[in-house]
Amino acid sequence: MLFNEEITPQKAQEFFESSEKVLEFIAGIKWTDGFKCRKCGNTNYCEGKTPFSRRCTRCKAEESASAHTIFHNIKFPANKAFYIAYHVCVLGKEFSSYNFSEQLGLNQMTCWKFRKRIQECSSRINNSANNKIQLILMSEYRA
Repeated sequence: MLFNEEITPQKAQEFFESSEKVLEFIAGIKWTDGFKCRKCGNTNYCEGKTPFSRRCTRCKAEESASAHTIFHNIKFPANKAFYIAYHVCVLGKEFSSYNFSEQLGLNQMTCWKFRKRIQECSSRINNSANNKIQLILMSEYRA
């Protein structure tokens, strides 16, 4: 489930601007090896109701691009979540949740909880820094 090319600052800037681009990126990584329904195991799908989601043609279960990733059940735009993930994983800067809150216009506690979620996933993954962000983005978050 890895995206082979590195995320350049220019590419990251594109993601910061649009949630749709982030979802497209996540879907590209998530279904690199093809879609497989988590409910019945079927590999055939059609387009789902939400952008970049997929619906199983057998059992009709729908899976969004963000389902079972670090972005699962976030209540704020995916591009803002990607911004936090990029700064924590790639740049390695220790921005405080107050800084993220001011920059993104989100509640401070929301930023803190999402940053903590990323740090927990990061601590579980012991791989090279090159693909670290892709591994973390595709990590299944366990509450």
